Amino acid sequence: MAIMITDECINCGACEPECPNNAIYEGGVEWSIADGTEVKGAYTLMDGTVVHPEDKHDPVSADLYYIVSDKCTECVGFHEEPQCAAVCPVDCCVPDPDVRETNESLLEKKGRLHI
Repeated sequence: MAIMITDECINCGACEPECPNNAIYEGGVEWSIADGTEVKGAYTLMDGTVVHPEDKHDPVSADLYYIVSDKCTECVGFHEEPQCAAVCPVDCCVPDPDVRETNESLLEKKGRLHI
């Protein structure tokens, strides 16, 4: 499953630079698939929506750092554990119970993000 940031976030920003997929954004900041990835051409999001990598999307959170599930691979293929959770001083980077993925699907997503 993808990682999410809970309401206990203190907005320290320690997680953001650790993400190999640039899936973590400061609250209120728009996101795109292209941010920190190598995606070229149409990209299919987890809900089946096809987007252009440069398309800007509304922030998931207005006030707190957030993780874009469509870009989160739980650091599979990069590290042994999610780096956001490893550096979080308040343990607010936790598995998202609404986004369940297998290791195989996380590796496939990594492959699509980093061609």
